[in-house]
Amino acid sequence: MAYNRCMTDSPRSGELDLAIIGGGAAGVLVAIQVLRQARAPLALALFEPASQLAQGIAYATPWPEHLLNVPAAKMSAFPDQPGDFLDYLLAIDAYPGEPREVLGERYASRHHFAAYLQQRLQDAVAASPARLQVLAQPVLGLQPDDHGYQLQLGGGHTRHAAQVVLATGNSMRPLPVSGADALPADDVIEAWDYDGVRTLAGAHALAIVGSGLSMADTVLALVAAGHTGPLHVISRHGLLPLPHAHGGLPDFDPATLLPMTLRQRMHALRGYARQAQADGLPWQGVMDRIRPHGQALWCSLDDADQRRFLRHVVRYWDVHRHRIAEQVHAQLQALQDSGQLHLHRARLQRVGREGARLWLSGREAAGGERQWTIGGVINATGVETRASALRNPLLQQLQADGLARPGPHGLGLDSTVPGDRLLSASGQPQARLGVLGSLRIGSLWESLAVPELRQQAQALATQMVAGAATAMP
Repeated sequence: MAYNRCMTDSPRSGELDLAIIGGGAAGVLVAIQVLRQARAPLALALFEPASQLAQGIAYATPWPEHLLNVPAAKMSAFPDQPGDFLDYLLAIDAYPGEPREVLGERYASRHHFAAYLQQRLQDAVAASPARLQVLAQPVLGLQPDDHGYQLQLGGGHTRHAAQVVLATGNSMRPLPVSGADALPADDVIEAWDYDGVRTLAGAHALAIVGSGLSMADTVLALVAAGHTGPLHVISRHGLLPLPHAHGGLPDFDPATLLPMTLRQRMHALRGYARQAQADGLPWQGVMDRIRPHGQALWCSLDDADQRRFLRHVVRYWDVHRHRIAEQVHAQLQALQDSGQLHLHRARLQRVGREGARLWLSGREAAGGERQWTIGGVINATGVETRASALRNPLLQQLQADGLARPGPHGLGLDSTVPGDRLLSASGQPQARLGVLGSLRIGSLWESLAVPELRQQAQALATQMVAGAATAMP
């Protein structure tokens, strides 16, 4: 993105009022909100090593076949301006001649959303008394002091910030197959390496490990790049994402689910889905009806029922909750019908190379052994959520030094609910250290999508701006 006079990649001297660590969608949303809410010349810095802001993993793709998984009308960056993303798409004439009401139902290409956030960040910078630095460096460590945090950067450099927001975003799970670490880098491609995936296209067979949203991206990219060979999609449950559907919402009160146990809730939701279909409504409307209540539903389950959900329900929940555009689902179905896409329910055992032959072995659900000879493997296993497996050096340091602890069930990092303060190893909220996004998955479950991110960003900004005002002489 272009920088104006208030945005620079060169550090300046002086203490920061706020450091935002991570420049993907979550971090940029916080920066926009702070800039919009600031009434004084606050000093902000956004730390992001990547060359482009607002992309992260989800929105870094430049390819038009990669679509948003929700309609454009629901993708505004601002809770109080629900039509803002639509305004942007119309202003840039992203889909020429398409009226607003039609555009609102469209699953727009994901690269438009990154460009939208970049534009709104520039707009906020131009209108704010606060000043923003964009620093193309990682933050490797944090050390608290009486006035905030000392940030350890590369090359032995440091910066000081009175307040910090962790917006480190998502990281990919490692390929869960013995032997993967020994393979050449070109044999295993991450699904979020959007250009790398396309280089595998050809007439040979490919294996895609994982059958969720990243798999759908991978298949679309390979087909668009001209791949004609077999595609073997392998996962433990063998479930593909389900499609969105148009139609009204069923009439029931989601609050009635809150006092129920997990078993009772699942029974009730199945009943609501059956009734919706009897009334001529799609079952998807049941999920849309409870969508705004996801965090409350998670937090109202006791610890034992949360564990049961993670053990028995989560994959079935995911395919119903995290749905894909109808046209994407139709493409996957057509590839299955043609015999090019094969879905395997199996547990993988090993992957290896013998000369020119790359192979992958596993045990299928029916009990038999299976081996696939392939030209490459794509890791589409999704977002890493286990605190013990987070590979970011900063997150490892925070846990090692007792400044953070794993979230419930070992997922993400623990934080205050309600609120957004990171909890130390002793369970103490850290008033100057906020957190949002995927790191809060154990505490909130629903914490990765734009509706949650924009709410968290707005609330964090309000607290950070108020905290900066209190600290001023």
